[in-house]
Amino acid sequence: MNQEYTTLKKTIIAATSWQDKYRHIMLFGKMLPTLPDALKVDSAKVSGCESNVWLYLELNESDNTLVVVADSDTRIVKGIVAIILHCFNGLTPIEAEQIDIASEFTQMDLIKHLSPSRGNGIKAIANEITQFIARYN
Repeated sequence: MNQEYTTLKKTIIAATSWQDKYRHIMLFGKMLPTLPDALKVDSAKVSGCESNVWLYLELNESDNTLVVVADSDTRIVKGIVAIILHCFNGLTPIEAEQIDIASEFTQMDLIKHLSPSRGNGIKAIANEITQFIARYN
């Protein structure tokens, strides 16, 4: 895991209530750059997300690390997307393959507070990342 993700995860775990966790999730979303409208195309949408989530994945071939860029049009989902991006960005495909994003959200005590549709959206995003990294392992 990269240092940014570790810090973000500690912040969520240290939050004392769901409202505090929710506030941090939305703050993480606000820090995520907004994709230009030209990149918010149907072909980049993650299937299985109730909200719009646009996801772009690349492999930085110079250091063999993942570059994950995404955005959403809803505040809480954008925060969830920010957590996922921080979790995977900068990892090698082999390192990323070891990530169990559902376990990460459980460790942050988030899964039980998210609606089933948001939980399914997390799985859909993770599946897209898993399919992408499978090409490089």
